[in-house]
Amino acid sequence: MTPAVPALARPARLRPGDRIAVVAPSGPVPEERLRPGLDLLRDWGLEPVVAPHVLDAHPTLGHVAGADRDRARDLTEAYGDPSVAAVICARGGYGAQRMVDLVDWEAIRAAGPKPFIGYSDVTALHEAFAVRAGFATLHGPMTATEAFLTEPRTRDSLRATLFEPETVRVLGAETARPLAPGRAAGVTLGGCVSLLAADLATPHARPSARGGLLLLEDVGEEPYRLDRILTQLLRSGWLDGVAGIALGSWEECGPYEEVRAVLADRLGGLGVPVLEGLGFGHARTAPTVPLGVPAVLDADAGTLALDVPALL
Repeated sequence: MTPAVPALARPARLRPGDRIAVVAPSGPVPEERLRPGLDLLRDWGLEPVVAPHVLDAHPTLGHVAGADRDRARDLTEAYGDPSVAAVICARGGYGAQRMVDLVDWEAIRAAGPKPFIGYSDVTALHEAFAVRAGFATLHGPMTATEAFLTEPRTRDSLRATLFEPETVRVLGAETARPLAPGRAAGVTLGGCVSLLAADLATPHARPSARGGLLLLEDVGEEPYRLDRILTQLLRSGWLDGVAGIALGSWEECGPYEEVRAVLADRLGGLGVPVLEGLGFGHARTAPTVPLGVPAVLDADAGTLALDVPALL
């Protein structure tokens, strides 16, 4: 039997004066959105360091931020730099899958755990940090995204997680309610459900979500496509033995009643607690959620409670 999702090595919290590297593993980054994001990091007392290829444009593919090897090198070198305390992605989009196998994961492991922050397409890297390095990561906002630039509550959640992680041990939302009742314990994992499905059968893919608390969200996936994605996860056996599921935002995925019907149909029969409306993901107001940390999901209470702070 596939072993349960393990707890991962947690990084240290940040302190004023720490250097934080900004990388672009996925889509192209507009400079006019990057600059104000860097200023916000400086307002937190951090010293942002922009990786060399963050503003690159791919020579032929407009949806990718520079060459795959350059983006992978930026991540490897930023994470491996002993003067850098954390690494945050500038934005998502598409491209992490193209460069994930070019990252020097041996060098990443040798560097030890550091906070790595992002969401959306960065899900592919969250999975790689978990499987190839054994490090916990943060599913949270990125510096050149609208949510980070314009929504104080989204920024405040990330800031508290980075500097005072003991203050954000219980995650909840006014919209949280049970899609399937119950309570379960496990280690958090997940992110964009389409990226999790795309990772199946790749050489370093996580074998399953067995024993874990699976966090799922996405953007721009119509209900029938969400049905196809979830059905693929079910047919592959990847969801066998999952302990519980927390659902975040489903921006631009169609009327929520239709999305909810798909989620209930595909996930309701697993016989595990399913909490909807927790709000993480592509929503403007989105909490930062640690991945790789033991927690308790209480669908009836509408909460995800961490056993330990996200960072040491």
